[in-house]
Amino acid sequence: MTNSGEHESAGKIHKAALDLLKDPGVQLDHDEICKMLLDAGAKAGPAANVIQMPPELIEEKMALCPREILFADKEGNGRRISAQCEAAVWSVPGLKIYENNSSRPFTKDDMARIARLLDQLEAVDAVFGYAMDDVPPAARDVVGLRIMAENTRKHIRVLCFTPHGSDMMVEMKKVVGDYPWFSVGFTAHGPLRWTNLALEIFKRSAGHGIPATINGEPMAGVTGPVTLAGTAAVGTAEILSGIVINQLLEPGRPCIFNLGLAHTFDMRTGIAVTGGPENHLFARMAAMMGRFYNLPSASWVSTESMCPDSQAALEKTCGFLTHLQSGVSNIWAVGQLESELTFSPAQAVIDNEIIAYVKRYLRGTAVDDQALAVDLIKQVGIGGSFLEQPHTATHFRDEFFLPKLLFRQPRENWESQGCKDLATRAEEKAQQLMQNSVDSRLSDDQLKELDALASRFVKEVNEGNQ
Repeated sequence: MTNSGEHESAGKIHKAALDLLKDPGVQLDHDEICKMLLDAGAKAGPAANVIQMPPELIEEKMALCPREILFADKEGNGRRISAQCEAAVWSVPGLKIYENNSSRPFTKDDMARIARLLDQLEAVDAVFGYAMDDVPPAARDVVGLRIMAENTRKHIRVLCFTPHGSDMMVEMKKVVGDYPWFSVGFTAHGPLRWTNLALEIFKRSAGHGIPATINGEPMAGVTGPVTLAGTAAVGTAEILSGIVINQLLEPGRPCIFNLGLAHTFDMRTGIAVTGGPENHLFARMAAMMGRFYNLPSASWVSTESMCPDSQAALEKTCGFLTHLQSGVSNIWAVGQLESELTFSPAQAVIDNEIIAYVKRYLRGTAVDDQALAVDLIKQVGIGGSFLEQPHTATHFRDEFFLPKLLFRQPRENWESQGCKDLATRAEEKAQQLMQNSVDSRLSDDQLKELDALASRFVKEVNEGNQ
């Protein structure tokens, strides 16, 4: 699609979203935020807590969003993303872990091991939280943040559970530094509705410079029209309304436009599909709308596969290629199986390899004097060899993709090493990495203070004092 064609398509989706926000509007299950919007120029809709947003209000609040967002690490550095940046790649949320050929609920110990694993994978820029089965649900966000803080130096994306947890995480942020070393996010409960839980989490975490990912997650054929463009319009309306709310709560809050969580409904099986070609088209639209609004975009690379097999390889390779080609700013992906329900350490190691492979392809080929090497070709001459030339030693690491996991040896070596397939080699590599210690970049005093805050919070949860 040409730039002019992309802008025209994005404009149509934008116009449709504005029309939806004007009529019927969006349901907001939060009286205080409804009043804030009415005071800002929105109108009451035909039912309770339905708010109709005029285009002028949306334009005014969208203009407050930063165009570049820092996802800081523990030292305040990290990755900056924008609508036009090289993609930042994250892991994914989940409920279960798949390792050693079986699936089970995720635990605190798993969270620590996985954070260490992801800290050592070059392609991963941030670590996502998980729903830990051995932690009270109301404390999972706080406990998860505490565990990840100790086991990775990278940016942390918290999996939010309660407004009270947001309050405590704001306190934990101060322990490390006055920069966005973790971020939050929530998803609209479509079509065209934000729950009280989502809105209260946005409210409690506002005012502290914490980036927020605003997720539209319509399902084509169920919570959105079966046509992809119609579903994109619904998701865009949900995201725009979420951004307006966040800018009312904290003018200038960093917001990520996440349309890429949109998915489809398999009419034969009743499964929500996240790894099909339509999902990659949603990712393309997410990046397109991000460029239209000049905001960072987000999407996920997903698979319906239950284990690190050929289906996972097919769906995730296509996903990484299309997402990176489309210019998605922020990709959720690494380790994901079973439609975002399950994390696989082996799949994370495989994904790390796939990303490197795809990035090498997309980097293309230089065609300049140094690359053409005409003088060298003449010097080597007919029938000569380039293997021993300094030019070869200088350039081969940049020119050639050098895999760390793929097998590139004779069959005799493969057989002597036990005939291990890719998934087996990846599992072994993951287990090795998870045993390594990592430097979280936090002092003992900082870790003790985070531990005290998390322990106090768990006690409050257990006593019901929320």
